[in-house]
Amino acid sequence: MRVVWGGSRDPTTNQAIADFVANHIEGCERGFADFTTMGVIDAGGLVAGVVFHNYAPEAGVIELSAASTSKRWMTRSVLKAMFGYAFDEIGCQMAVLRVSERNNGMVAIAKRFGFTPHSIPRLRGRAEAEIIFTLTDSDWRAHPVNQR
Repeated sequence: MRVVWGGSRDPTTNQAIADFVANHIEGCERGFADFTTMGVIDAGGLVAGVVFHNYAPEAGVIELSAASTSKRWMTRSVLKAMFGYAFDEIGCQMAVLRVSERNNGMVAIAKRFGFTPHSIPRLRGRAEAEIIFTLTDSDWRAHPVNQR
């Protein structure tokens, strides 16, 4: 697994990763605005992407949206790059994920990584709740992936 970055220095890669993520998230047809991306390459192709968006520097908060075609993409080095960008490089104190209550896989992953869930009924429409997951920098630093 190899990490690649988009962002303002590489707008073509940035948009390609954002499009990959948007195309793999139901209800994300409008895509993203004002974002930076991180992609994960395996066997020569993009297998996962993370979009960092809705950045509020005054609050130290950023939202992450991610998608993948491989369950193997969340390696220790990828996780450290992903959260290192949010917490170390741009100095956020909290990362936020928005996840459908029906996305059992992502709900389980978020809980495993120490995110705190906040369920909001009807946030994805009349018949679907959305879970807002929050992860503070101190909770991330205390996670076992950072303990060696």
